[in-house]
Amino acid sequence: MQCTTNTKHTTPKLRHALFATLALAASAAWAQEAPPALAAPASRAAGNAPDGIAGNAMATAQSSAPVRFASYLDIVERQNIGLSAQQETIRSAEAEISIAGVRPDPEISYGRGNIELSRAVSPRPPRTHELGVSIPIELGGKRGKRIQAAKSNLKLTEANLMGFKHTLYGESAAAFVEACRSREALLRQESTLAALGNVVRANEIRRKAGDIGGLELSQSRVERDRFTAEVKSARAAAQAAMQNLSVQIGTRITEVFGRAPLACDFQPFAPGTDAGALIAQAMEQRDDVLIARAMLDNARDNAELARANRWVDPTLGLGLTLTPGVRGGVDDEGQPLGDGSPRSRMLSVSVSIPLPLSRLQRGELIQADALVTQAMLGLREAELKTEVDVRNALTRFEAARDNLQRYRDSVIADADRVLDGMRQSYRHGSASLLELLDAQRTADGTYLDYLQAQADLAAATVELQLSTGRRPSL
Repeated sequence: MQCTTNTKHTTPKLRHALFATLALAASAAWAQEAPPALAAPASRAAGNAPDGIAGNAMATAQSSAPVRFASYLDIVERQNIGLSAQQETIRSAEAEISIAGVRPDPEISYGRGNIELSRAVSPRPPRTHELGVSIPIELGGKRGKRIQAAKSNLKLTEANLMGFKHTLYGESAAAFVEACRSREALLRQESTLAALGNVVRANEIRRKAGDIGGLELSQSRVERDRFTAEVKSARAAAQAAMQNLSVQIGTRITEVFGRAPLACDFQPFAPGTDAGALIAQAMEQRDDVLIARAMLDNARDNAELARANRWVDPTLGLGLTLTPGVRGGVDDEGQPLGDGSPRSRMLSVSVSIPLPLSRLQRGELIQADALVTQAMLGLREAELKTEVDVRNALTRFEAARDNLQRYRDSVIADADRVLDGMRQSYRHGSASLLELLDAQRTADGTYLDYLQAQADLAAATVELQLSTGRRPSL
């Protein structure tokens, strides 16, 4: 139903009352459209597309299951390009064990002897065939030491892979949290922009009624237009944050999760207050400590291999000489002259041992022992660093949790009450536009600080989990 009013024949007081009524109605609509400062993250996530800006995809987002951080991290583990490349080092280290078990190859030799080149010699001597086999013999347990060193190198490679994973976990969590924060900040700023638009419309009605001057109307328009630029920047930041999630999974995030929204209702994490228990857990599971221990084991195995390599390896030789028989000559009477020889088969055995003059220097042993000492010091440093990191991470987590709780308990509610009261005062003419805009900026800034406090708590949670060697969860 459309209602029209002819203001031509109304009195000034009646016209003024009419415009005031319309202004109050617009102001009331503005207040109703503005969302409360503290809304449930789950409800906000369910009503927002992944990029935080596509309003035409809102229905699709609402019908899709929200993307939880655990699901995103599973995709990262399966599809991250850097992690796939790093996993190839495991295959290489496993092949090194097979290479370490190879024994030295024996040598086979063949020779042809007694080849007479002079025609003056007659009869020619028989040609011999010489067959030989040389077998190197490893002493000092070299093969076993090589295999042990290769196995410890495999463990070191696996520990380095876990360290790469934990770094990837941290980067993925930071990208996920930032995408949530920027999306929620955009929603708040879009709501504020809509509220400022309603203020402009209300002021246009009040200007016609003569309640305010043109300067106040222009100022409200300037504030709306200025804030429009901020919303555009926030929209770009939200888009960029969503695109950054694609880097970790090696493909566009929409190709994996479609238009599903992010689940930003992070679950509370309760690590307890016993720092000693967390430190003990970190000593068993943290990647820094595991890498340092694997480096120490590998350095010790390499030192044992260096000592084994100082053993001199003899070579066992087996030879077989084949000499064909020679028929003897006969005299004029047909009697043998006795110059013939029977066929010969001669076997020879030899052992060759190199003189270990090169073993007079001990450079490789000194280097191997130095690496062991260096690895021991590295392990000690990693353990001390782990203890400090766990305590600091727990302190930052507790501070971030208390800070967020303070925002939830009082700060957000107080900022809301101030803003609502200022809106009421502005409607009744007891507050100026500057006071209203200042209250709006304060409420918006407080809410953005609240979102940052949420992000800080999520980051502190991931930091504490990674510092104790756990797979992060939000």
